[in-house]
Amino acid sequence: MGPQGLAPLLLMLLDCWASVSAQTRAPQPVTTEGLNSAEAARTTLRPALSPRPPGTPKAPVPSSGPRPTPVTDVAALCVCDLTPAQCDVNCCCDPDCSSMDFSVFSACSVPIVTGDSQFCSQKAAIYSLNFTANPPQRIFKLVDQINPSIFCIHITNYKPALFFINPEEPDENNFDKLMETSEGFSLNSESELSFTTQLDTPDTAKYKYGVHLQTSDSFLRFPSPLTSSLCTDDNPAAFLVNQAVKCTRRINLEQCEEIEALSMAYYSSPKILRVPGLRAKAEIPITVHSILIQSLNKTLTQLEDTVMLNQTLVEAGHVKICTNVVLEVKYSLTYTSAGEITQAGLSLLLGTVSQAVVPLEQKFEIHFIQQNTKPVLLSGNPGYVVGLPLVAGFQPQKGSGIIQTMNRYGQFTVLRSTAEQDCLAVEGIRTPVLFGYDMQSGCKLRLPQAITCQLAVKKVKNLLKGQGFPDYVAPFGNSQAQDVLDWIPVHFITQASHMKDSCQLPVALFIEVKWTKYGSLLNPQAKIVNVTASLISSPFPETDSGNERTVLISTAVTFVDASAPAKAGFRARPTINARLPFNFFFPFV
Repeated sequence: MGPQGLAPLLLMLLDCWASVSAQTRAPQPVTTEGLNSAEAARTTLRPALSPRPPGTPKAPVPSSGPRPTPVTDVAALCVCDLTPAQCDVNCCCDPDCSSMDFSVFSACSVPIVTGDSQFCSQKAAIYSLNFTANPPQRIFKLVDQINPSIFCIHITNYKPALFFINPEEPDENNFDKLMETSEGFSLNSESELSFTTQLDTPDTAKYKYGVHLQTSDSFLRFPSPLTSSLCTDDNPAAFLVNQAVKCTRRINLEQCEEIEALSMAYYSSPKILRVPGLRAKAEIPITVHSILIQSLNKTLTQLEDTVMLNQTLVEAGHVKICTNVVLEVKYSLTYTSAGEITQAGLSLLLGTVSQAVVPLEQKFEIHFIQQNTKPVLLSGNPGYVVGLPLVAGFQPQKGSGIIQTMNRYGQFTVLRSTAEQDCLAVEGIRTPVLFGYDMQSGCKLRLPQAITCQLAVKKVKNLLKGQGFPDYVAPFGNSQAQDVLDWIPVHFITQASHMKDSCQLPVALFIEVKWTKYGSLLNPQAKIVNVTASLISSPFPETDSGNERTVLISTAVTFVDASAPAKAGFRARPTINARLPFNFFFPFV
């Protein structure tokens, strides 16, 4: 084909290209709904690929669209708030902190709190301290933070991705449709049997730490003070939470017989559920172990029979008194490792109340004792392991073995400190002596003016030493009780001041445990070699002013490493100890 035949063919191809490009340059409609799907987003980008001739109107640009809604309010988010209902130090975003707390902060531990860092624009909470103000104040700012990354999330173009899709639950209407979409399933006799067994078997219920103790009708109520020193009776007792509190109660002496919180039946009648939720054949009654009666002159009398006593209003001359009023309540609950309550005991102190002792002060204690269903564990084999309790006991008579309590954490204990710092409130609450851990505890003892020195000495000694202070300590963690000669005696030393003719009141108990490394250098074992308990006394304080005297009582435990440095030794050089036969040089000699 010559050049003359090519001209008409080129003209025809040129017309076809013009018609196609005219259709391409035609503006496409853009909808706002298309921004919510990935397919529509791809459609709106196609016209930008073709060149736009001059004079053609510019296609509408899609708007920025809705920005992602922040899931978390950064102003309410605080990552350093670790203690509930208490102000954390240097945590400027803690809602429990007041302006007085902020004034003593040194810096903000978390100066900025942000949400999702993948968003292009997000809220940021900035915390700082203004030390120029008097007192220093906290400064809070809520600003918009811009993410400079080019891969940040700018618009929400697929809203279902921001939420979890709720699965469709099968019913009689959509069951056939779900069967068509699924691959199907089959049931056999074993699966049916196992499924039926799982439905018939109830979940094993048990108490967990902090769970309220349930009774047959409600919860075991444990009165305690809340915002003030007044008693609140609706406080439930919690599992494994030992408590020792005291509170005051304002009563009308004329109505003492009608107040339930003053009666013995109020604390002894509830029946505790063995496990939460199960009521049938699972109720543990509260057994009254002892009842003490306190008279108006503070004398105590223990009753032989634990009969139910009701408070009674009587008249003694022109004075009205109320007898058999509950002054102290002590619960002792026994539990198993499976989270079941097996026994519940109660000790009561009843007294006589007159108009002179109103408002009335009451004390409440609750202790949990684990029932030993497993063998007693060792504190080492043979040497002690750091963090395990000391093995201790006492010898009732000469020649007998060592007697130990079954509670391995109660064989050697010291006074335990509490937030109240009241010695009378922590009496009976002890903490075990753990090997390798130096400890220090203390409390404040308030002595009334009428108390004598001899009575105070007896009270403080019982407080420092506890009920069963040990006489012997095991040298190793696996020492046997019958090997008495191997046990280390506790040397008890009393240190008093040099003032004569003065009553000495014990104020401190210092326990020093010396131990050494025993055995091979490659695997040394910790062995206790000496235990000394020093009871330090000071003169009985005299009353300067007021009706009470405050004495500080303290206890300290110190572990001292008495190991001698190992000496390097070498064996002696070998020597030849051989004798020649008597005829070795025959016949020359």
